[in-house]
Amino acid sequence: MTKNKKKKKYAPYLFLLPFFLIYGTFNLFPALYSLLISFTKWNGVNEMTFIGLDNYIRLFTSDTMFRKALFNTVLFLCIGMPLQVITGLLLAVLLKSLNDRARSAFQLLNFLPYLTIPVSIGILFQILFDWKYGAVNMLLQGMHLMKEPVNWLGTAAGARTITVLLAYWKYFGYMMVIFLAGLSTIPDELYEAADIDGARWKDKFFRIILPLLRPIITFVVTTSIMGGFQFFDEPKLLFSGLSKTALGGPDRSVLTVIMYFYNVTFERFEYGYGAAIAYGLFVIIFIISLMSMRAMTGGDRK
Repeated sequence: MTKNKKKKKYAPYLFLLPFFLIYGTFNLFPALYSLLISFTKWNGVNEMTFIGLDNYIRLFTSDTMFRKALFNTVLFLCIGMPLQVITGLLLAVLLKSLNDRARSAFQLLNFLPYLTIPVSIGILFQILFDWKYGAVNMLLQGMHLMKEPVNWLGTAAGARTITVLLAYWKYFGYMMVIFLAGLSTIPDELYEAADIDGARWKDKFFRIILPLLRPIITFVVTTSIMGGFQFFDEPKLLFSGLSKTALGGPDRSVLTVIMYFYNVTFERFEYGYGAAIAYGLFVIIFIISLMSMRAMTGGDRK
């Protein structure tokens, strides 16, 4: 009986052991090792040179490229996230009132862009907004809304606009699905009681839907902030294959922090400084995410 008890006691840990081994090998160890690298100067070949906090001092004081990338990232986040959240919430509320078949069809159509691989989206928007043969320019000229084609991807303002539009088109469907899941948890009795009291649609939205969806909204906003600071695939692939295009597009207008990290680490082979960028971004994401969560949940405290 004693041996059987010991086997039962240690059996769960034996089943969990493979997970912890894999996690420690492929997640925890690389993270800790990259933290060590961030205090060194290393190109991946020669011997590491310990330089202390020099990489972090350079990152936050003298690296103008990092400040440019951080500004672009925050700009895309501040413009794109509210549009995605508001559109996703309004669409979810509208789809909730439809029958199951119509709701499923519209939900699939709006969610498909999120399932599309980034390479396809980058190529699609390159074709749509091409200067000479793009469908958007041809359509606008055919409608006599402009005389000359617009070089959408050749100017800083145009490149930023297309990047925001691309990210918005891809991610608002994801927001909609999350909000639909949250709306399904609200009891129908609350809507029926509101109808009996003569409440209008606006009253239901602000007094029932928004308060009860507050945890979902907090989750969506927080995860959007984390994802927004890691914005990389869309701006990178939007300009891939275009000749004579500088890093980050015209005037580096769509250069993001992760794009800059990729350039420093895997194109310039400054592994120490690249690791410092990664951990500097981690600190920024942690602080801003914590502030947003406290701001959105602070009203619950007494």
